[in-house]
Amino acid sequence: MSGDADERMAGRAFMADRSSALAYAALTTAAVVWGGSIVGQKMALGSFSAVEVSVFRGIGALFILIPLWWWQEGKKPALSLKDLAVLSALGLGVLGNHLLTLFGLRYIDASAAGVIIGASPVVTAFLSSLLIRDVPFRTVLPGCAVSFTGVALVSGMSATGVEGERPWLGGALVILGLVSWALYTVGSRRIMQRLSPLTINWTTLCFSMLLQIPLLWTDNRMIADGIETVPASGWLALLYLIVFATALGQQAWLLGVRGVGPSRAGVFVNLIPVSALAFAAVVLGDRIGIRDLMGILLILAGVWLVNKPGLVMNVVARRLRLKPSGSQEA
Repeated sequence: MSGDADERMAGRAFMADRSSALAYAALTTAAVVWGGSIVGQKMALGSFSAVEVSVFRGIGALFILIPLWWWQEGKKPALSLKDLAVLSALGLGVLGNHLLTLFGLRYIDASAAGVIIGASPVVTAFLSSLLIRDVPFRTVLPGCAVSFTGVALVSGMSATGVEGERPWLGGALVILGLVSWALYTVGSRRIMQRLSPLTINWTTLCFSMLLQIPLLWTDNRMIADGIETVPASGWLALLYLIVFATALGQQAWLLGVRGVGPSRAGVFVNLIPVSALAFAAVVLGDRIGIRDLMGILLILAGVWLVNKPGLVMNVVARRLRLKPSGSQEA
């Protein structure tokens, strides 16, 4: 009997380890393809306008996400008017993130943009502390200061953007794109208690498309010049954004979060700037200098300061009116 129990325990432990390994592999995959999406967007801007890239990417992703949602959930979403209002507002966050990042890439290198995007967890924590006050602002301020110093360092580098050397403008637009995504992340926390992440993903993308399609009249390149002007590299970049960066990346991330939890999964965001630098160097031939490396170190240091475990435990302990972990009764 004891031997059978030991075998069952060993089997469960093996399955748990295997599940965790698959989750970590999925999270690594998501981070790598999202880092590559920065390079994909930069390449696509050589043939398409910023609005065209965003619209074609969104429409293509919907052709994948909606059938996937129907296959996994197989029912109509029970959405109230309040849910629709929230989802439409979240769609603005998706729109801002996609368009502002694309416009920023006109003025800044893909490698620099990838490093700046590494500050995403800090921007989210910063806005979360101000808007929903889940963490006191003073506890995230040091990490934000360090991380934003790294962003300023990278944004101040010379760039070879599509429209000239204006790296500060490009960096500012990418940061505003991060702010849009952070607002989306903070705003979606409550509605995720009622709707699945996949439902939120495709519905907010739909709302963002409704707002972006009319913008094609003001910002178009391929439509004006003709489809024959787009080289194979432009279509491949767009295909990468649709299939890998949007559909595969999103679902791999959800699989990983389900396997190891959101706290552990959040650490993998730090792989995105590393992936972006590698893709930019290999695909675009961007040079990675000492300021890139210093910037990414400052950004990652800021992310660590914001998310270090001792800080979180002390905040939770104070909120529960308990002593911080590690303290003992006299």
